Amino acid sequence: MTDRTDITVEGLRFRYGGVAGGFAMRVPELTIPGGTRAAFHGPSGSGKTTLLHLIAGILRPGAGRIRVGHAEITSLSPASARAFRISTLGFVFQDFALIDYLDVENNVLYPYFLNPALRLTEDARSRARELLGQLGLADKARRRPTRLSQGERQRVAICRALVTGPRILMADEPTGGLDPERAASVMDLLDELVRERGISLVMVTHDHSLFPRFDRTWDSRDWAEGKGGS
Repeated sequence: MTDRTDITVEGLRFRYGGVAGGFAMRVPELTIPGGTRAAFHGPSGSGKTTLLHLIAGILRPGAGRIRVGHAEITSLSPASARAFRISTLGFVFQDFALIDYLDVENNVLYPYFLNPALRLTEDARSRARELLGQLGLADKARRRPTRLSQGERQRVAICRALVTGPRILMADEPTGGLDPERAASVMDLLDELVRERGISLVMVTHDHSLFPRFDRTWDSRDWAEGKGGS
C-alpha cells in the first residue's frame, strides 16, 4: 500500500550568517505528495542540502511551517524532532556518516541506539540482516566500515536508512562522486526499494541525467536569496 505521508512547506525563510555575505533562502510553498520521487537540484551554494535538513528537522527555519504527515516539524522541540526523524525518516547522508568503531550490522542498527523509543528486538536484527542480504552485504556484517569499498559503505548507509521502516527516504547526493554506471546502479537500487515499500524518495542531486527518474524536480536557485548554502 502506498504511503500518503505528504510533505508541505509554507512561507519558509532561513538564513545563515549575517545580512552581509550570508546566505538566505525563501520557499513560499512546496508540496511533495506521499509516494513521490522528488529531487532538489542546482549548483553548490543554492540551498539543496539546507532544505533537505530543514524538512528533516535537523535545521530550524527563521519563519514558516513544515509539515511531514500529521507532524508540524517546526513546532517540535529539538528532542522531539530528532525522535520523529529517526522513527519516520530514513536519511542517507552525503558522507554516509558511518561509525568506524561499530561493525556493519550495528551501523545499520544505529538508529535503535539513538532513540530509546525504538526497541532493539530480534525482529529488528533480523530486518537488518535481511536488508544486508538484499543489498549484497551479508558476508560483510562483522566488518568495520574502514574495510569496505565506497560502494559498500554507500549500501550500508542505505540499509541503515531503511531499517526502521521509514515512510520517507531522504538522500543527499547518494550518487555523488560515482561514475555514470555506478550512479545508475545506485538509482536502480533506490527505485526498487522505494517502489517495493511504497514510500517517498526526496533526494538532492546535481546530476541532470537522473532527472527523468523523478516525478518532480525543483531548482534550488529559485529559493536562494544569497550565497553560502549547500
